Amino acid sequence: MTQVHKSLPMAGLIAVLAISISACSKPDQASSGSEQASTTSDQVSSTTDQTKPSGYPARNAQGHPDIQGTWDFRTLTPLERPKELGDKAQFSAEEAEAFRQRAIAINDTDNKKDLDLPAEYDVEVPYNNFWLDYGTAMNDDQRTSLIVDPPNGRLPELTPEALAGMKKALLRNPPVREFVSIGLTTFRPAGPEKLGLSERCMVGFNAGPPLIPSAYNNNLRIVQAPNHVLLFTEMIHDARIVTMDDRARLPAEIEKWSGESRGHWEGDTLVVETTNFTDKTPTFQLPLDLTDPTMNGTVGSGRNLHLVERFTRTSESQLIYEYTVTDPTTFTKPFTVAIPMRATEDQIFEYACHEGNHAMAGMLKGARTLEKEEAKAAL
Repeated sequence: MTQVHKSLPMAGLIAVLAISISACSKPDQASSGSEQASTTSDQVSSTTDQTKPSGYPARNAQGHPDIQGTWDFRTLTPLERPKELGDKAQFSAEEAEAFRQRAIAINDTDNKKDLDLPAEYDVEVPYNNFWLDYGTAMNDDQRTSLIVDPPNGRLPELTPEALAGMKKALLRNPPVREFVSIGLTTFRPAGPEKLGLSERCMVGFNAGPPLIPSAYNNNLRIVQAPNHVLLFTEMIHDARIVTMDDRARLPAEIEKWSGESRGHWEGDTLVVETTNFTDKTPTFQLPLDLTDPTMNGTVGSGRNLHLVERFTRTSESQLIYEYTVTDPTTFTKPFTVAIPMRATEDQIFEYACHEGNHAMAGMLKGARTLEKEEAKAAL
């Protein structure tokens, strides 16, 4: 059965999806003299800690930069540049503060009393601000988007194949590559395989790869060993092991939920190339579009994804995370995202998703109850 989307108000989806707030934001008109975005890590670096001490960066026993630790990738900087900003690559200080305040207000799920929302939205997305952790800061570089290429700061156009795939996804035929099931008015999941990947605790909606700042659990722990690097995400507590030696790659027919990652050093930058994603995962999660509900959700198949990530430590407190997504079956050209991550001493707690996933049983039981009620009403 084809599912029917309803136009969810801002208070609903914002609480749980991996989103960009670009569609929700209308900053002041762009001033003249706009700057073009750059794809280099040096130009994405924070304006702080510009003077590096002698002997920086610190190095491990293998002579490589020490990038170990826990890194916080929360940010209010949107994934995509708001359309009304055109080619403006950076906010002024005043525009950045206005955008920041507006983003905080939009993300405040406790401040929706004036919207007079129906009770169903509290049932579908019962998150208040206590559970959310978007952060309260923009990136120090005041860029208008996390996307640095294309220069317009926006995702490339989707291919006809990708657009057709989004329509097929509404049928919820396995493999289901969507993360959640919010907004489907006639959804009656026959079993867990019909539910979203995050609802099944298979893939976190911000954990990637690649990483996308989202509503909570925006932390990455990195551990370095002589022949491996561990990338441990707080969301779904996924541990991705990056092989750093020259052993043979897995054959193409062996696919993994997070792909097969191989790393090497280019100067002081760790470069991680990942392929062999399963077709059970999507290529990418689109940012929230409040103007067109049909353009929300995931796109593509992970089987066609080629991902290159770059990690560059630029100071004691900052690590630039940059990635390029290439999938010619989904996007008409590659795109690159750059996210400055901040060092944190905060502890990462176990995300016991499966153990605490009482909602799945409730969703399936609710579907069976609705079917019985509908069958009884049809007599």
